[in-house]
Amino acid sequence: MRCTRDRRVSHNGEKGTEILRQESDFRMGHPIMTASPPHSPPKTPLDTPADPLTTPGNGSHLWALIPCAGTGSRAGTQGPKQYQPVAGRPMVLHTLDAFCAVRRLAGVQVVVSHGDRFFADTTAPVLIAHCGGSTRASSVFNGLAALLERGASPHDWVLVHDAARCLITTQEIDALIDACLPDAVGGLLALKLPDTLKREQAGRVAQTVDRSDKWLAQTPQMFRIGALQQALQAAGDAVTDESSAMECMGAAPLLVEGSAQNFKVTYPQDFALAQAVLQARRNESFNQGHTAP
Repeated sequence: MRCTRDRRVSHNGEKGTEILRQESDFRMGHPIMTASPPHSPPKTPLDTPADPLTTPGNGSHLWALIPCAGTGSRAGTQGPKQYQPVAGRPMVLHTLDAFCAVRRLAGVQVVVSHGDRFFADTTAPVLIAHCGGSTRASSVFNGLAALLERGASPHDWVLVHDAARCLITTQEIDALIDACLPDAVGGLLALKLPDTLKREQAGRVAQTVDRSDKWLAQTPQMFRIGALQQALQAAGDAVTDESSAMECMGAAPLLVEGSAQNFKVTYPQDFALAQAVLQARRNESFNQGHTAP
């Protein structure tokens, strides 16, 4: 991987920060479509006393950042794939359900494109930042700046997660937090490669690659806001995940074993699989709720 250290991720350059300040829209714990009353601004985790559950022992906070500005071109859908229905609801709302149930998070911020009005019609208790970029890296970089402008500290942790990984569970998020909080770098959910791996040349097998030390990167990926911001700025916008940016800075992120169900909905056939898993979970929850004591 080639890492450059002089390229800014922000797709608007110096102008990008100005646009971010003017157009970022944050409303936490209130219907997003409802304007704030003029005499009292909406309360956020930063306006109220900190809950001990949201503040790790070193005084830093935990935030979630969900880049949600992609077009989903490979999914073959009309419109962004993260807003397509899966098991009766837009995909991204399943993702947000898991994060909003994590009590240790000070807030969940969704980064959307300028002019995206999807969340204007929802009451999801999340922060909305209209600063999505042309790449995932630029959306994350801009989203980190938005968190800092909101009052987050560079020393705070941020968990970056793909909106299209709608099968993530609260338990998996908590497991990542538990593993990374005492770590100096941070880390990511990942899965050991289960299949035989081949290297291709001209449409034919050129080599069978040893898979014993190979992992499939997943999300969330958890790092300090300041360190990740510096890493993304140095690495440029070609990196496809946060761990890659941190690796460019010489860091070695922690691998935390995840689940095969935490896959990214990417291709048309993935929608049916995600729907089947969500429906199976719903049925299991219903059956447990009706089991006699």
